[in-house]
Amino acid sequence: MIKLYSKECRFYNWEESPEPIILSVTENPHLPRVLAKKYAIVLDNVNDYPEDILSGYAAILSRQSIQDVRLSKFISLDPEFSYIKNGDVIRINAYANEIRVLFRVDSDHNSLLVTERCNSFCLMCSQPPRNVDDSYLIKDACDAIKCMPRSATSLGITGGEPTLLDDGFLEIVQAASSYLPETYLHILTNGRSFSDRANSRALKRIKHPNLMLGIPLYSDLSEQHDFIVQAKNAFEETIKGILNLRRDGVRVELRVVIHKQTYSRLPDLARFIARNLAFVEHVAFMGLELTGFTKANFKALWIDPHDYRNELDQACRILQASRVKTMIYNHQLCLLSEYSREFSVNSISDWKNEYLEKCTPCMRKNECGGFFSTGFSLTKTSDFIKPFMELEKMIPVKEIC
Repeated sequence: MIKLYSKECRFYNWEESPEPIILSVTENPHLPRVLAKKYAIVLDNVNDYPEDILSGYAAILSRQSIQDVRLSKFISLDPEFSYIKNGDVIRINAYANEIRVLFRVDSDHNSLLVTERCNSFCLMCSQPPRNVDDSYLIKDACDAIKCMPRSATSLGITGGEPTLLDDGFLEIVQAASSYLPETYLHILTNGRSFSDRANSRALKRIKHPNLMLGIPLYSDLSEQHDFIVQAKNAFEETIKGILNLRRDGVRVELRVVIHKQTYSRLPDLARFIARNLAFVEHVAFMGLELTGFTKANFKALWIDPHDYRNELDQACRILQASRVKTMIYNHQLCLLSEYSREFSVNSISDWKNEYLEKCTPCMRKNECGGFFSTGFSLTKTSDFIKPFMELEKMIPVKEIC
């Protein structure tokens, strides 16, 4: 999810308080005027082009600072936005002197935040919910989707809990189905609203050709799952929702965030999934992001990933024995057992993925999940980080039966 914005950008000759606008970005100064009015043009130096050519664009962005500005709807970009290029989608709020990048054509990790409201209150939530009226995000999401290139490979929808938007949620999915039919759409949801089958049937009727819901499941015990998400009957509603989605042909992946409250029962959870939910597309075991509510609950949540690698290894073996596709997200390769490493995926969004200085010489850095740069994730890391060196073999984890 791209959240970058800046109030350092300089806005010139805009209306006093215009409504925010969402635009596709182009670097082509020769678009016909009928098309130009739908685009923001970004150039290294606007002085290289006549004013009458540029005046037809909805916004004019310059990567270089300009002293004498006569152009209308002109923005001198802050250096942090130097990457904006053809095919990107931006939201311009001239009243607040704000630009937000909603879609980057060069990124594989584009997501739209569609609400901050949620009916769960997870102990480790990285996007703490707020009870606010953010219904305007429905229109923003639909407008952004309309501006995205049809060649986009994937798009995420996240919150909060997107299904709390009710018909607005379906409107966003329908927009993605209509304007980006070839784009893989991944929606993060707690799945609880789908315990009412009318909701899973409504999603089915949209007939999105490439849709996946990512639903968290933290334990095979209802009381433990409900405690972690801080919501009564959440486990029952989630399981019922997953089953309803299965009945209506909607693909589901399960997500398990590993921390001190969940690691010990990973093998039990794997057995539960293998026996009852083996139809899911895959199971993703996820490392903890040290931001949001995790900061407040750090002592109750933090455990060195090295200390649960046996439980994670065993859970992977159980799922593999049942032919359930398994993935490991947000983990450093050197902390995983030799067996588990084959399931590791580089899943951290490119705009918040970094590595420690000690990782510089690692021979397998490109295969590693890396570290979150958010919160204090780079200051609290495992004591067992060890780069893979040439001709050096890692000590294998104890074999799990």
